[in-house]
Amino acid sequence: MTAPKKLFIKTYGCQMNVYDSERMAEALGGQGYVETQDAGDADMILLNTCHIREKAAEKVYSELGRLKPLKALNPDLKIAVAGCVAQAEGEEIMRRQPAVDLVVGPQSYHRLPEMEAKIRRGETALDTDFPQEDKFEHLKARPKARRAPAAFLTVQEGCDKFCAFCVVPYTRGAEVSRPAARVLEEARDLVERGVREVTLLGQNVNAYHGAGPKGDMTLAGLIRELAKVDGLERIRYTTSHPNDMDDALIAAHAEVPELMPYLHLPVQSGSDHILKRMNRNHTAESYLRVIERIRAARPDIVLSGDFIVGFPEESDADFDATMDLVREVKYGYAYSFKYSTRPGTPAAERALVDPAVADDRLQRLQALITTHQREIQGSMVGRDVSVLVERKGREPGQMLGKSEYLHAVHIDQAQAEVGDIVQVRIVEALTNSLTARHR
Repeated sequence: MTAPKKLFIKTYGCQMNVYDSERMAEALGGQGYVETQDAGDADMILLNTCHIREKAAEKVYSELGRLKPLKALNPDLKIAVAGCVAQAEGEEIMRRQPAVDLVVGPQSYHRLPEMEAKIRRGETALDTDFPQEDKFEHLKARPKARRAPAAFLTVQEGCDKFCAFCVVPYTRGAEVSRPAARVLEEARDLVERGVREVTLLGQNVNAYHGAGPKGDMTLAGLIRELAKVDGLERIRYTTSHPNDMDDALIAAHAEVPELMPYLHLPVQSGSDHILKRMNRNHTAESYLRVIERIRAARPDIVLSGDFIVGFPEESDADFDATMDLVREVKYGYAYSFKYSTRPGTPAAERALVDPAVADDRLQRLQALITTHQREIQGSMVGRDVSVLVERKGREPGQMLGKSEYLHAVHIDQAQAEVGDIVQVRIVEALTNSLTARHR
């Protein structure tokens, strides 16, 4: 019997890349690969890259440089680069780093088996096309061992918004939504394998418009159908755009118990001037009115957001407007970054804010966000919440999981197993988590 080939995957960036890595592993599993956690023991190393963060491409080239000695020791080792850097750089990756055998963009993962066969013949393989066929139909999950109780499920890819700072429309392509029937089929398969919570993924997930039995279905309609799947107890979704928070989706937060009271809704800036320069096509006021409607539908909802500080032309007044918006919303979580140039985007041609000024603004914003986060976590003490148990903790008898509000919760002296949803009382708020005991 032939020994299985070993596959090492290193995943960068967003949850969608995590999902994609799982599917690529399954696709290559059909070619005889099993995953390993040791790059030095691998027959193929696959880097699933992200182009969002600063100097993303250079970081990938640095990682490839570190892998060269492994190939020198094992000439049969195959090195592959996937993801958004692969899409953006294409042939340049192979030119700069000849050790790379395979480069594949996000829309061509279903072609991996054919590409793998090509590199085994001693050829190189490059595919950064945007093919017409549905890659998800070709990447159907193969039956395998039970899954963790919480899983990602991609329902939409690409973006048509063209924010001035963002490379996603160029690396992931135009918005494409999966047919509802295929999403539901995958959700049922996940439940059969032990999943109790799914997070629906998309670059602009609330623009979902997948084919349904009576025409295109919205995200709200998809959520209501998923809520009917027996054994699927929790539903989340990310990432959303304020302009696509329609009445039906807001109503779902009030009416669908399986839809968790947590929403990630990026705004990026509180300044209308900067929002216009970002091509966000909404104002701070319109964003706040959306938040108002969401909270009217689900008063206990916890919100998170994204912020970019130091965007070209951002003045002190613009930054102050962002701080004012944060004070009004009071996010339970937020992700904030200093602006960095993405080649090929409209903002790349604009003059940068003084880096020292941008650093100071970022520190001030993060301090305010942290204050609100701790206030909200502190307000949970004494409250009863439900926790999906995901794994064992470090202490004897301790279990870890997530509350309906996405707070990390440690349950001491737990009377539960992985996959259980238990009712607990919060007894302590720590910096990044909560401590609970059974009621």
